Amino acid sequence: MALIERLHATYGERIGKLEGRIEALQGEIARLRKDSSNSHKPPSSDIVKPPKPAPRRGKKRKIGGQPGHPRHERPSFLPHEIDDTRDYSLEKCPDCGGALEPGSEPPRVVQQVELVEKPIVVTEHRALSQWCPHCGKLHRAPLPDGVRAGGLVGPRLTALVAWLKGGAHASYTTIQTLLGDVLGLRLSRGQLAQLVQKSREALEASYAELRGELPRQGILNVDETGHKERGKNLWTWLFRAPGYSLFAIEPSRGSKVLLEMLGEQFHGVLGCDYFSAYRKYMGELSVHVQFCLAHLVRDVKFLTTLGGSTRKYGERLLEALRRLFRVIHRREKMPPERFEGALQRERANIIRAARHPPHTREARNMAQRFRLHGESYFRFITTPGVEPTNNLAEQSLRFVVIDRRMTQGTRGEAGRKWCERIWTVGATCRQQGRSLYEFLCRALDAYFSSQTAPSLLAA
Repeated sequence: MALIERLHATYGERIGKLEGRIEALQGEIARLRKDSSNSHKPPSSDIVKPPKPAPRRGKKRKIGGQPGHPRHERPSFLPHEIDDTRDYSLEKCPDCGGALEPGSEPPRVVQQVELVEKPIVVTEHRALSQWCPHCGKLHRAPLPDGVRAGGLVGPRLTALVAWLKGGAHASYTTIQTLLGDVLGLRLSRGQLAQLVQKSREALEASYAELRGELPRQGILNVDETGHKERGKNLWTWLFRAPGYSLFAIEPSRGSKVLLEMLGEQFHGVLGCDYFSAYRKYMGELSVHVQFCLAHLVRDVKFLTTLGGSTRKYGERLLEALRRLFRVIHRREKMPPERFEGALQRERANIIRAARHPPHTREARNMAQRFRLHGESYFRFITTPGVEPTNNLAEQSLRFVVIDRRMTQGTRGEAGRKWCERIWTVGATCRQQGRSLYEFLCRALDAYFSSQTAPSLLAA
């Protein structure tokens, strides 16, 4: 009996070690298989994409507009937008050849948009010389400030070059080819670079105004992404307020950037992910934070890829989060009091589901996250205007990621400032429903004539 007991103890210990080893290997496999669905990795990092779902059986949907959906038609040009009107009439009846009288039905109208044969205007500004017989001197009339500052290219064409460079990710070669083929205008790459430099300087005051307003915002969504410059790794920070978006390229990803941009007097709510820089800034200055629930869902999904009790813990927590999002998606169908009450109940269910984790590192870390910062995941329930996710910031960063892939980053301080300003103006104009091109025209016109720069603050 003693031998059997010793064997039981020996093999029991070995089995326990092997089970622990299996669980550790399962965790390592799950970490290696992380993708954009269960971590903070971008979709572009997924090496193996999930298989496409099998096509549904039955009648295949036709291409184009679907039954039950409203038609999307372009509105007609208004009368003041029409430059020319041409009427067409018949000289005689096409059937019998008789004379025709005006009909009672309205005409059939086709509105056509076309480029003019020469879409640019070349103006020669001449400062005439004039002789003064009294003092015996030759004088020249001064050129207007806008003409002198603009030089060869006027403000609207300079704005077009800036729009193509910063709004369409076009290279100097592409812009050079477009201007030559379409406008019949030959400009060197150096001349184009000077136009972009003028545009950068024209946006300086508008950018500085927005940056000065950051600490006074009541709600800010913040995110960051990588930026390349001559082999160095920098970081592009996005600060999205309800009325505008601001980009800043910094050498650090740490909390000191938040201190520089927002200072120590920021009293708003910061929407962000669970990155350590935000937690440090939050802890040092007691800033209210709304951590992104979408990021939390991905972290919880990772727990469900692990084995044993960790998977069950993750599934329980994930189901509680799904119930919360079901309530959020029914916001428009519920009275405000009932909606807030439902959110509070689901919040309590999530906190309850996060308690009593199994004795694994991943599960204990998740439970500790709720113990330390659980309230910061549900700030949106009691603070109007705060979103439960950081999707607004992530959507604004997509344009920057596309630009980074196409331009391969910057080469110095001038390029960084250009990117900061044109990204800020572009994102803010989209956010406010304004035309980026028209704002660039106004900014350059003011810059060339030494006038006050236009404001990007929402009216």
